[in-house]
Amino acid sequence: MTKLSEIQAPIQTEMNRFEPYFKEALDSKIPLLDTITNYVYRRKGKQLRPILVFLSAKLTGGTTQKSYTAASLVELLHTATLIHDDIVDEAFERRGFFSVFALWKAKLSVLTGDFILAQGLSLAVRDKATGLLGIVASAMKEVAEGELLQMEKARKLDITEEVYFEVIRKKTATLIAACTSAGAESNDSDPETIEKMRQFGEYLGISFQIKDDLFDYKNDTKIGKPTGNDIKEKKLTLPLIYTLQKVTKKERKYILNIVRKHNKDKKKIAEIVKIVNDNGGMDYCKVKMIEYKNKALEIINEFEDSEAKTAMLKTVAYVIDREK
Repeated sequence: MTKLSEIQAPIQTEMNRFEPYFKEALDSKIPLLDTITNYVYRRKGKQLRPILVFLSAKLTGGTTQKSYTAASLVELLHTATLIHDDIVDEAFERRGFFSVFALWKAKLSVLTGDFILAQGLSLAVRDKATGLLGIVASAMKEVAEGELLQMEKARKLDITEEVYFEVIRKKTATLIAACTSAGAESNDSDPETIEKMRQFGEYLGISFQIKDDLFDYKNDTKIGKPTGNDIKEKKLTLPLIYTLQKVTKKERKYILNIVRKHNKDKKKIAEIVKIVNDNGGMDYCKVKMIEYKNKALEIINEFEDSEAKTAMLKTVAYVIDREK
């Protein structure tokens, strides 16, 4: 399996320099806020999004000072989004630790997320990176629309495969597309190249989310979220959407009843997980995931061979093969 260290190799210098840059962007003169942002910083994830920014920049012409602004901007936006997501989902864990929401409750969590987002926008204004602002503003709008669309469908439980792909494109793929297009924009690439990198990021992001949704129907303690978590939140993702199309009307009604009224019952959730696996829901999702993976690879393979290109190809493999 591809390791993150292999992917980072061509941009290790940039990532090392990025760390204090990002830490400084989270600093506040308000002691309480500084305590919260320090907690967030110490529990940061794999930083896949800054990696994508720097690799995209290097692939399309080279990293610049504006690449650091782009990497900080997208990572700050992502961080703020996660904090706000935990409030919406009333989630008490994030990456195996207490979430900001769990420790400081909704009001402080909202304000912390707002502060982090504002810091990112301030960076872009300070560095006169108007192109980056346009990319990120568009991503913010899409993420919010995707979240609202998913909430609407969770109430009615009538999500179709077409709507599912629209939700994950907006909620997940848009932000990854912002990383790859921002990387290209940071070295003043031409509009065609920026759009090509945006499309690559979108395909990669869709593959990434399908992989995440597969975890929910896999009995494995290695993953970062408990099996059946989406069912508990009344979210219909692709494995279940496909299964609902394959089963009888009676079985469909039974499954939806569990999602509506028994979504906290571990035995009932395990039953749905089994039904999904028995009806090919997992296999179908893997086919769709590979379909989008191949679309992403087609775009990267248009570029000349380089360390950055090799790392991008490894990134695509990493997204598909990761275990959590």
